[in-house]
Amino acid sequence: MPVRRIPVRPGGAHATIDVAEQNAALAALLGGDTAARERAVTTILAAPELFAPPVLCALAAELFARDRRDDAVFWYHAGQVRARFDANRCADPTAGSAVAVLRERFGAPINRYAFTDRANLRTLVERAVQWDATTPHDYDHRWINLHGMGAFTAVAGGAGLSRPEEEWADVAARTRAEYLRGMHEVLG
Repeated sequence: MPVRRIPVRPGGAHATIDVAEQNAALAALLGGDTAARERAVTTILAAPELFAPPVLCALAAELFARDRRDDAVFWYHAGQVRARFDANRCADPTAGSAVAVLRERFGAPINRYAFTDRANLRTLVERAVQWDATTPHDYDHRWINLHGMGAFTAVAGGAGLSRPEEEWADVAARTRAEYLRGMHEVLG
């Protein structure tokens, strides 16, 4: 039986979230057109700060497929730390499940490779976290809100989508510290 897709159009504040460029980059990275994938990789690597975490994770998968394994590990973890920050600053706690979806979709082959050299993994994760701390987040961080229940239940003009902006620096620092602490615990 074929899967029937039912489009859902977010309302209220969710309707202002623009993920068109993100979706185009994902379609190119995950599609069958080799030239489109190449253009997407070149574009994303030229300005990665413009792309949301799902794009960085899909980039990692494409780089892994090209046997650029260490680059894949770096971009996967850069995407993961940014996704966690976006989840932590999101006002909808159910949206955080998007982080697990990215891990399930892209993480297994990259992590299998990464854990074959724990010292290299530690270096790449630390570099990814440092990159995150020093590189602007010039994408719409509210992408993650579209993965929460609020996107389906919000009424027009509903509550804010994110925690107050004055909290973001602390949330980012805490997210990065927790990410590094978790990796160091796993790596021993």
